[in-house]
Amino acid sequence: MKLFVSFVFLFFIVVLSSLTESASSYFNVLDYGADGNGKTDDSELGGIVMAPSKDEWSSDGVDKWIQFYDIDSLTVKGDGQFDGQDIHITAPNESPNTDGIDISGSKNVRILDSFIGTGDDCIAINDGSSNIDIIGLTCGPGHGISIGSLGKNGDYNVVENVYVSECILQDTQNGVRIKTWEGGYGYAKNITFEKITLENVKNPIIIDQHYTAYAYGRKNKGREIKVSDVTYRDVHGTSANEKAITLDCSRARCTNIIMEEVNITTSTSDEEAKSFCQNADGESTSTVPPVPCLSKSH
Repeated sequence: MKLFVSFVFLFFIVVLSSLTESASSYFNVLDYGADGNGKTDDSELGGIVMAPSKDEWSSDGVDKWIQFYDIDSLTVKGDGQFDGQDIHITAPNESPNTDGIDISGSKNVRILDSFIGTGDDCIAINDGSSNIDIIGLTCGPGHGISIGSLGKNGDYNVVENVYVSECILQDTQNGVRIKTWEGGYGYAKNITFEKITLENVKNPIIIDQHYTAYAYGRKNKGREIKVSDVTYRDVHGTSANEKAITLDCSRARCTNIIMEEVNITTSTSDEEAKSFCQNADGESTSTVPPVPCLSKSH
């Protein structure tokens, strides 16, 4: 672990503990307990780290808010918060690979009350992520909120314990999506999407386990990404296509897929919303359009 670690980490602690000062102030971390030995720092974060204001971003040449660079095994913990001041992330709809927020190898992450409009996923949750909460997000344009992609290049990937609630998706390519590569293996489980509003979304609900094939998938023959325990609750709005719900699962099957109070219609009155499903098991209650592979609960 390099010397840089202690200084950066203690900088955040100082800002957090000095809430009466400007969020952009600088301090000598040695005055606040930094050892400067590049090894030791067991302090916890408390308080709030504020992002620069909109004016500061545009006028002062600020292009980074928080950056950890060239660090090995840094843990940031405590009951503090990083406040993006209702952060807005934007990129043109036609710009490729412009994800708003990518999460990987992380746990206990909360994203609250944000606006993201991009040319790719608004938020992508990737391998090694668990206990992720996304609440109060407005997304559009973009590719929606995605779990994955998982299993690229035949890799072992896992994601679990994801909660997405009170989100609005407007004119996006996808709504809430789980996507995996053929030839990869691992699992995605314990995922809940609830209180989701859809406005003219092309693929409102989609599990795509044939996102793309891995050329050397034979080495993992018989192993798949297992999708299980996925709940869609109070999801409503309009689809830009007639295929409103797609559950395209692998041979490993998607199990315990629960749909409750789902109501998706098409944006045009001359088309009826439809669903497609294969290799999926679970239950549905008050779901429109109906999903034939899910049994109706009573």
